[in-house]
Amino acid sequence: MTSVRASLVRPFAALRPAPGRAPEVMAPPYDVLNTEEARVLAEGRPWSFLHISKPEIDLPPGTDPYAPEVYAKAAENLKKMVAAGVLKQDEQACYYAYRLIMGEHVQVGLVAAASVADYDTNRIRKHEFTRPDKEDDRVRQIEALDAQTGPVLLAYPHAPEVDAILAAATQGKPDSDGIGEGVAGGGVRHTLWVIRDAGAIARLTELFDALPALYIADGHHRSASASRICATRASANLAKGTAHTGEEPYNYFLSVIFPHHQLRIFDYNRVIKDMNGLSEPAFMEKVAENFMIEMANEAVKPATPGEFGLYLNGRWMKLTIRADLIPADPVGRLDISLLQNNL
Repeated sequence: MTSVRASLVRPFAALRPAPGRAPEVMAPPYDVLNTEEARVLAEGRPWSFLHISKPEIDLPPGTDPYAPEVYAKAAENLKKMVAAGVLKQDEQACYYAYRLIMGEHVQVGLVAAASVADYDTNRIRKHEFTRPDKEDDRVRQIEALDAQTGPVLLAYPHAPEVDAILAAATQGKPDSDGIGEGVAGGGVRHTLWVIRDAGAIARLTELFDALPALYIADGHHRSASASRICATRASANLAKGTAHTGEEPYNYFLSVIFPHHQLRIFDYNRVIKDMNGLSEPAFMEKVAENFMIEMANEAVKPATPGEFGLYLNGRWMKLTIRADLIPADPVGRLDISLLQNNL
């Protein structure tokens, strides 16, 4: 086995919408809508990416979304989009400047391939556990398509020179531009610029290599599945007597990386389908053990860490975690952890 130290991020030759085709392809992430919502959104849109990310919409209603034919349909649809010229691959490895505009909020990040090795050694930091079934789904999808179709959202500590390079890249004519629609992401403008300049590419690679860590904001199952794919393919190469260098494409995963100070954190919502056999008074008594409860006249949007809104039987309540339940551990004190562990 031979190997070299992998860069934290590196450029890659993306398969992306051909000029002018982005609005036809754009679609919400696969995990924010169900099959029927996807079917409705993709109606009359033969090139919607939902035909790849939610391919069961092209099979008979009631098809198990984890059936082998679903993954085969995704691969078939991807090949169709490439053959039709809707998706084209860049001729050289590039970075990509990616801008999101949501109302008054603007954020600009880097689309890059991130190192599985750095994920495995926790230089790319995690904060969630993953579910094996969801990992398996992503693994099967990557294997069927031989492609990673959904980026992992990463955050990096604000680095002014990185921001400056990305800002300069966004001054030219965009290579892709479109406005999202549908169940999630509606009204968000997505704009992409290809960074082909060799000097800018080299400098971005150096600047990210100098960072102590990147942080997963969303996409724990996608990154975990990429790690599994990497391990499987590396083992297969070694079993065949083929060198594993650490530079093969499977050693990296698709990512979009934003500076931490530009990210927005939205409220975390859950639906309680039942109260575990408890009456409403008994349920609220249990809630009151860990939270202070304040009735509200309108929908509650958390204003500070440790605040949550609860909607039950037509009424809104603001929940505030009791101070003695907030641990010193930085992961344990995240709102997602407080909610998981105390409600």
